[in-house]
Amino acid sequence: MSNTILTNSIIAKEALVQLENEMVLGNLVHRGYEDEFSKNVNGYTPGATVSIRKPAKYTLREGANMATQDSTEGTTSLTVDYQCGVDLGGWTSADRTLKISEFSDRFIKPAMMTIAQGVDAKIATLYNKVFNWVGTPGQVVNSFTDFALAPQRLDEMAVPQGDRYAVLNPADQWGLLGSMTSLYIQDTAKTALQRAKLPMLGGIDTYMSQNTPQHTTGSRDDTTPIVNGDTSTTYAATKDTGVMNLAYTGADATAVFKAGDVINIAGVYAVNPVPGVTGASKQVQSYLQDFVVQADVTSSGGAGTLSISPPIITSGAYQTVSAIASNGVAITNKGSASTTYKQSLVFHKNAFALAVVPMIAPEGAVDVQRVSYNGLSLRMIPVYTGASDTSAIRLDVLLGVKAIYPDLATRLSGTA
Repeated sequence: MSNTILTNSIIAKEALVQLENEMVLGNLVHRGYEDEFSKNVNGYTPGATVSIRKPAKYTLREGANMATQDSTEGTTSLTVDYQCGVDLGGWTSADRTLKISEFSDRFIKPAMMTIAQGVDAKIATLYNKVFNWVGTPGQVVNSFTDFALAPQRLDEMAVPQGDRYAVLNPADQWGLLGSMTSLYIQDTAKTALQRAKLPMLGGIDTYMSQNTPQHTTGSRDDTTPIVNGDTSTTYAATKDTGVMNLAYTGADATAVFKAGDVINIAGVYAVNPVPGVTGASKQVQSYLQDFVVQADVTSSGGAGTLSISPPIITSGAYQTVSAIASNGVAITNKGSASTTYKQSLVFHKNAFALAVVPMIAPEGAVDVQRVSYNGLSLRMIPVYTGASDTSAIRLDVLLGVKAIYPDLATRLSGTA
C-alpha cells in the first residue's frame, strides 16, 4: 500500500484510540456522566459542573403499622477542571506521508501514553477521600490472606459483588504474584489495561499500575490527641458534603494532620450499612470505624479541628458508627508520623467517576479537530510553519474526577 498524506482528522482519531488503549484506572471507574455535559455542542472550558444525586436510604419497618419516612436526597457535584495535553512539533512534510501505523508508533503512541498516565494519576489522587484502610501501613501484600482483607472489608460495607477492581502498586503486585504457584507471560501486543491485569482473585479483577499514589502522613510526636467535646451530627447537616468537624486537644503543640490521614476514635465502631431485622439500629462491626482527614490542619497549642469523613451519625437510615465520639477519648493515627506509604486500592466501579468532555474550539484556530469515542474526547489544534515546512500540533483533554461513593472503596496494605 502506498503512503498517503495524513490529514489532521486521521491523526486525531488515531490519537483518541491510543488514549483509550493506554489507560488503566480510567477504564475501571464510572464513566456515565459525560452525557450530562455533552448537551453543549460548542464544547467546554474548565469549570463546567453537573450535580449528582445521592440515593435516599430508609430504615426497616417491623409489623403491620405504617411508619412513613421522609425521602432525603443529598447531592454532590462533578466539575471538569483539569486540562492536560502534549504538544508535538518538528514534523516535516515527509513525516506526514508515513503510513498511519508508522506515524502512530513514532509519534502518537508515546504522546497518548503520557496523557493516559496523567489521567490515571489524576484519578489516583482520589485515594485521599477513601476512609477504609485495611492491613498494616508499610507492609507489602504478599499472600492471598493479605489481599483478602480488602474484599472482606467491602463485604462488611455491603458493597455490591459485581464490578469490583483492585489496582496494586508494583511492590504489592510482585509480592502477591510471588505467592502464586502458577506463572503467566505478559503479551506486549495488548492494551495497557490488558497488560496490567493479574489473575482474578476472590471475584475481583486485579491490575497493577505505576500510578498508584503515595501518602505521606502528618508530622507529630508520640502524644495522643483526644476528642474535645461530645461530637455527633445528622445526615441532614452533612448530606451534601459527607464531612463533619471534630475538635481535638492534647496533641503536641504543632502536630500536623494531612489530608488523606486515617484516624480511629476509641469506642467508635463501624456498623453494617444494611439495617438488621430490629430496624432501630445497625449491627456493630468488630473493628473501629476509619475516618479520613479532608484537609491539612496544623495544631495550635496541641488543639485544632479536623474535617473528617464519614460523619458521626449514630442512628437512623444513615447511621455510620456505633456511638458518639465522647469527650476525652483517644484519637489514634494509622501509620507512623511523617512516613510515606504506597496506596493500593480495591473498589467498586461506582466509588470514583471520570468525565472527559469536548473542549471548545477557540476563535482564530484553524482546522481544529475534536473527536469523541466511547466516553472520551480529544481536541487537536495544528500549527504550520511555512519558513521551515514543519508542522506541530497540540493535543488536549479536559476532564473531571470525583470520589462519588468513597465508602465503596478501601486502601490495602499487607500484614506483618
